[in-house]
Amino acid sequence: MIALTRIYSQLLLLQRPCARIWQTTTRSTICRPTPLHTPVHAAAASNTLRITGAPILQSRAFGLSACSFKYTDDFSHGGFTDEDEEDEDFIEDSEVEELFLEQVPKGIGEGQHRIFIVHPDVKWGSRKQYLTTAELMMAEAVGLVNTLDNWTVVDKIILSTKTPEKKRIFGKGNFQSLTEKIRQTAGITAVFVNVERLSPLSEREFEEAWGLKVFDRYSVVLHIFRCNARTKEAKLQISLAEIPLLRSCLRNEIANLDQQGGGTRYIGGSGETLLEVQQRLLKEREMKIRSALEKLRKKRHLRRSQRKHKEFPIVSVLGYTNCGKTTLIKALTGDSGLQPRNQLFATLDVTMHAGQLPSHMTVLYVDTIGFLSQLPHQLIDSFSATLEDIKHSDLLIHVRDISHPETVNQKVNVQNILKNLQIPDRLMNSMIEVHNKIDLIDNYQCVEPDAFPISALEERGLAELKNKVEKEIVASTGKHILDLKVDLSTPQLSWLYKEATVQDVNVIADEGSAIVRVIISTAAYGRYKKLFTFWSQTASSGNK
Repeated sequence: MIALTRIYSQLLLLQRPCARIWQTTTRSTICRPTPLHTPVHAAAASNTLRITGAPILQSRAFGLSACSFKYTDDFSHGGFTDEDEEDEDFIEDSEVEELFLEQVPKGIGEGQHRIFIVHPDVKWGSRKQYLTTAELMMAEAVGLVNTLDNWTVVDKIILSTKTPEKKRIFGKGNFQSLTEKIRQTAGITAVFVNVERLSPLSEREFEEAWGLKVFDRYSVVLHIFRCNARTKEAKLQISLAEIPLLRSCLRNEIANLDQQGGGTRYIGGSGETLLEVQQRLLKEREMKIRSALEKLRKKRHLRRSQRKHKEFPIVSVLGYTNCGKTTLIKALTGDSGLQPRNQLFATLDVTMHAGQLPSHMTVLYVDTIGFLSQLPHQLIDSFSATLEDIKHSDLLIHVRDISHPETVNQKVNVQNILKNLQIPDRLMNSMIEVHNKIDLIDNYQCVEPDAFPISALEERGLAELKNKVEKEIVASTGKHILDLKVDLSTPQLSWLYKEATVQDVNVIADEGSAIVRVIISTAAYGRYKKLFTFWSQTASSGNK
């Protein structure tokens, strides 16, 4: 009867409007991320120019983006302001908040957690990790837990397994010894099993055996996302990614109810079982979220078209979480508004920041969410739309934390993600690899000839990187470097300053003209010739 009452209460919760349940799901009480206790190198969030829209994911990554953007002729402070334009009627804030707060997976965000971490060390088979070690995987799991405020690692264990596909993951002997250790460890409130995704059956088996809430990487990372979400699209995509967790909880609840003989009873007069009603409500919720995300996708497409019309080259900066992407963008742009944090997934929303190359050409650097290994496809699918912005970039910069012991494995993870995203070959072939945090390595020697060793924190190696970026941008965007002779009595020079990148002006005083070296796109050069050929013809006919 208790289980039946609990199911009915969940049913009512799904049907309530958001305003009635805010009191029980306020984010201020369930999560506040806190920095990791390591040297201050980071990839962090910023609000300079929002692209309010999607986070980025595929195969082992994720990223959220936002899509609003305001152009200004003043580039003294990066050229863009924090203009969300989220007051438009395309989707109301209250609608997003209702979907975001309507139903939060149980257990994970309720107060403090004292965590016992279990890492299954797979000895062979398709699930064995060959490019890393169990110790490094455990260190990453500890980092995820420490990212969350009021979460503490009480104890941890690496346990060998030859049967990761089984219900209990471990063999009978190892599972029994693990159960005894968990029961003997005082103060534990939850167990974090460091696998991509636990099946509902495994989750229920563990919770019954240990009497504690059980999390996997899927649920922990999603909770970090929920704590950091700020924009509409981030919140909606997190809500979409939580649907599988809610379905899993529902199946477990119904299974417990079935054991008591009440899970198959019908309710009302519709002929629907309790499980069918709950599943239908979740499906309706999922369709609502997808519809809202589609509206945001269309807006993001519009914003992308506007940026293309402005002809600003787009440089996407990507890499493993906490590799120093935001710190690098801050160094490249001089944007004091960027405040990098040494924290996993500090950046959830794709933001854009204007910077200038040595030729004074303005480019937009896109700060993306960090990637992570071992994320399940269900989570990836929820966030994959955001990374479509990367496909429309003019250049990619792959930032690596070269001081990290898993830097090679992290590079492979990022490459796999980009392949699964089906990034165009032109971008993959021109991608610049940056070895960041060389200040943490004594006498660092770069053994990869095409890589650029830098310290974004100390702003070392940036001149060479900027020159490389400029070279690749000129090649990828089809821009031309031209010497144009302009008549100083016409608006030609001012037009070029506005529509192209003026590198040099050599005035010929006797002729009242100048030789101007410019970097100009094919389209802009076509407009220039058309406009000033007409201007010249008009002036000539007027002189007659």
